[in-house]
Amino acid sequence: MPYRIVQSKQNVRLKDLRRVLAHPGRDSRSLAGGSSLALAGIEGPNLLEEALRAGLRISCVFVAQGAEHLLEELALPAETEVLQVPKEVLDSALSTETPQPVAALIEPPSWSWADVLVSRTKATPLIVVLAGLQDPGNLGTILRSAEAFGATAILSLPGTVSAWNPKAVRASAGSVFRLPLLETSVEECFSRLHEAGVRIWTTAVHGAEPADRIDLAGPVALLIGNEGNGVPQALAELADGAVTIPCPGPVESLNAAAAVSVLLYEASRQRRGAR
Repeated sequence: MPYRIVQSKQNVRLKDLRRVLAHPGRDSRSLAGGSSLALAGIEGPNLLEEALRAGLRISCVFVAQGAEHLLEELALPAETEVLQVPKEVLDSALSTETPQPVAALIEPPSWSWADVLVSRTKATPLIVVLAGLQDPGNLGTILRSAEAFGATAILSLPGTVSAWNPKAVRASAGSVFRLPLLETSVEECFSRLHEAGVRIWTTAVHGAEPADRIDLAGPVALLIGNEGNGVPQALAELADGAVTIPCPGPVESLNAAAAVSVLLYEASRQRRGAR
C-alpha cells in the first residue's frame, strides 16, 4: 500500500481533519483542501473498518509512523489517499485524550425522507426524534441502541448535537454509518410523520401512559428531549400522546440514552409478539 509522507502540521488534509473534528456537521466547502463535499472525521482502525463495511467513501486515511500494520487487514480501495504522519503531528489534529494512531476523512451517508419512512427491510416505522439532545455520548448510545432494537431512522431537530461529533461517532460503534439519520425542522418533522400515519409519542415523567400499555408495534416515533429540561412543552403539545417508563426504585427518571434504550426494547418486544 503506497503512502505519502507528511511532516508538517500545516498539510491541507491535516487541516481538514482538524477542522471537521472540531466543528462536525458544518459545510465542508470551507475546508483547506477545497472539497465541495461534506466530510466527517473518524478516529481508530475499528471505526475505519466499520465505515468500509458500510460502503462509505474514504476520502483520506492518516496513519502514525510505526502503526502502518493496522491498515494491512483493511480492504482500502487502491485509489485511497494514505498519509503517513509523525505520531505527534497526527495527535495534534485529533480530539481525544488518548489519540488513536489511525484517522480518516470520510463522506457521510446521504439520507432522504424516503429512507426514513420506508426502511430497506420494509419494517414498520420506528423512529427516534431528538429535540435538543446535547450530550454526544448520549446521542451515540442512542444510535447504537436504535440499530440494535430495530429502529428504522433517527430525526435530529434544531439544537441537537451533531451525530458526527467524534464522541458521538465513537459511542455509536459504527451505527452512525448505517442507520438513516436526517436533520430536519420541527414543522417538516411533524407534518411528514403525520402524513405518513406515524403516531408520535413524547416522553414524560408524569401524566403519561406506561410504555408496556401503549401500542408500539405500529408506526411510531419517540420524541426525546434535552437531558436537563426534557421535551419542550410546545413540542410535547404537538405529539399524539405521552409515554413514561415506570421506575419502581427511588429514581424518578432515566437519562435520555437509557430511556430510549428501554423504550426501543419494549417496541422490539411488542413487534416480535405481533408476528
